[in-house]
Amino acid sequence: MTKYIGAHVSASGGVGNAILNAEAIGANAFALFTRNQRSWVSKPLAQLEIDGFKALLVERGFRPEMVLPHDSYLINLGSPDEETLQKSRAAFFDEMYRAQQLGLTMLNFHPGSHLNRISEEECLDQIAREINLALSKTEGVTAVIENTAGQGTNLGWRFEHIARIIEGVDDKSRVGVCIDTCHTLAAGYDLSTEMGYQFCFDDFERIVGLKYLRAIHLNDSKKGAGSHVDRHEVLGEGFLGKAFFERFMNDSRFDDMPIILETPDPMRWADEIKWLRSL
Repeated sequence: MTKYIGAHVSASGGVGNAILNAEAIGANAFALFTRNQRSWVSKPLAQLEIDGFKALLVERGFRPEMVLPHDSYLINLGSPDEETLQKSRAAFFDEMYRAQQLGLTMLNFHPGSHLNRISEEECLDQIAREINLALSKTEGVTAVIENTAGQGTNLGWRFEHIARIIEGVDDKSRVGVCIDTCHTLAAGYDLSTEMGYQFCFDDFERIVGLKYLRAIHLNDSKKGAGSHVDRHEVLGEGFLGKAFFERFMNDSRFDDMPIILETPDPMRWADEIKWLRSL
């Protein structure tokens, strides 16, 4: 079994450039934005760009299932505001469709926020309905829910939130989870100790199910357990500590899935990847 490690690399100048940027840091997995994440609407992918991306992926030896596109941060599938929800629905479908066009198997997204205007339960159920809608209009792409740090009114920081969303998704074969290690710690699951690490993943298995785990965002955290603050840190230099990463790298539960760095210094990604492999 293999660990597939990379980072969220730039796709500036065209999605194919993400492949070259991933290769340059010694990655065998990567994440990217397939469109401008700061705008609601982006121009469609050109067929030439789609064909070029697929060809380059094969040429440079990347498996499509080790590529984890990330959707726009503007999208809030749990929004109580009708206008924002309509925009989010259209943008989310566009993101899913782009992943399908590029021959990728997943789209990673943050579940959503209730903005103190609807209950947590209503918000989670609405997110599930929006996933169902996007799945019904696309093929072959799994919607991958990322756990959050629980800042503000963001949901998805408790494993129970994620389990409720999955429960509401009709096609369970096309929904999955991405665990962000910084978010997990900030949410209150103390991964920094051996016991906390075991408890956390036992909880995940019991509440959600490891069969749904599709990807990892591997980040250290600038803030401590239960802080609910989403601030990524260089590996081994934050509250997770070096022992966590050694434990993680030797845990076979995380083989054969994209492990993506979103640590704050891109100049260190190549060294961070090398260091992880040395563990």
